Amino acid sequence: MSFVSEFRKFALRGNLVDMAIGFTVGAAFTTVAKSIVGDLIMPVVGLVTGGSDFADLFWILKPGTQAPPYDTLQAAQDAGAVTVNYGVFVNNIIAFMLVALVMFLIVRLMNRAEEKLEAQFGDDAATAEDPSHKKCSYCRTQIPYKAIRCPNCTSELTSTPE
Repeated sequence: MSFVSEFRKFALRGNLVDMAIGFTVGAAFTTVAKSIVGDLIMPVVGLVTGGSDFADLFWILKPGTQAPPYDTLQAAQDAGAVTVNYGVFVNNIIAFMLVALVMFLIVRLMNRAEEKLEAQFGDDAATAEDPSHKKCSYCRTQIPYKAIRCPNCTSELTSTPE
């Protein structure tokens, strides 16, 4: 098989396309979550905390061409000072925690909505004729109904469950 045809087979494989779609949707979802945090939540947090912004908290390791003190991080960087920007780090930690919280709340909301829809309209998988689980005839643990090998004892199973 030539390199080009092998690459084409790999690139057009369903899993790769699904993964690309997942990354694209994930990037869009992250943009929305960051916007919720940056545009809706952080202004309220700033108002509640008296407008505190940690971005201008830094330690000077080496002064720049102009002598300290520097009022802002930008002034220190413009002067060529070498700084440890712990305030920016604190801001990023707060933003990360808020993005994680918002994403958790969105996923939780979506799961609750899905549960309500399933309760209201029923689940097609639950109404199927096949049971969802069976017992392994060797180790007696519950395994998926359509399994042909037990994941616990690795025994090959017959197609008829016990």
